Amino acid sequence: MSLYRLPATAYCGLLLLLALLLLALLAPLLVPYSSSERFTPFAVPSAEHLLGCDDVGHDIFTQLLLASRVSLLVGITAAVASAGLGATIGILAGYCRGYTAHLLNGFIDIILLIPMLPLMITLAAYLGPNLGNIVAIIGLLSWCSTARVVKARVLQLRNLPFVEALQGLGIPEYQIILKHIFPNVAEVIAAKFILSVAYAMLNESALSFLGLGDPLTISWGTILYYAFHRGGFVNDLWHWYLPPGLCIAAATLGFTLLGFSLEQMSRENKIQTSPDDTADAA
Repeated sequence: MSLYRLPATAYCGLLLLLALLLLALLAPLLVPYSSSERFTPFAVPSAEHLLGCDDVGHDIFTQLLLASRVSLLVGITAAVASAGLGATIGILAGYCRGYTAHLLNGFIDIILLIPMLPLMITLAAYLGPNLGNIVAIIGLLSWCSTARVVKARVLQLRNLPFVEALQGLGIPEYQIILKHIFPNVAEVIAAKFILSVAYAMLNESALSFLGLGDPLTISWGTILYYAFHRGGFVNDLWHWYLPPGLCIAAATLGFTLLGFSLEQMSRENKIQTSPDDTADAA
């Protein structure tokens, strides 16, 4: 997929994401103070403290920069688990036949019927406030959308003449999946992965805002949680609650614009197969 073929919305998403990724990578160099340093509580924005201080005197700008690393890390890690699990189940559900296909399709349908956010809240409360638990919960409960889209594409591929020819030649099933099925669904998986990052970041922010995040690490959602419970909203301290909200919105918008653009391009692209695929496999 060439960058020159991307639509304008994808470039907008890329610019947003590059800015946020650079912010996260350079955070240790950009922070003006240590995360443990304390100053005047509820200090207003100034040249010394660009976003002021919270109720215990921590510099909010420092927290915002360091939180970007946690929020993006959680989003990307959970999306890797979600996209990987969804792609695996989707390929198997679309390619396999008989009892295996019925079992996998039934499993996908059952998971789709479960309201995910209440289940995430319940599991996060039960397992405890830990960053690893948050990543696992989000990753293991948000794969169905990827599996459903991948399964639909694989069902189209499975009945194509070149796949039937490969099966007739006695090529092992795993080789057909890895060499001929997977390359034709890679664009779909990439698009769903990018969208899953936005979904994971929103869920992590929601869980942290509810007080279910890791208290030992600070994310954008955690900053909102402290602002809500420590007088930031009541006293209209916009410099405390508005910046993390804007960061969450910008990251979600960037991933969504890029993901939807890639998803649209994957629908428009025809399934690419080489004329020599069957001969090469044989």
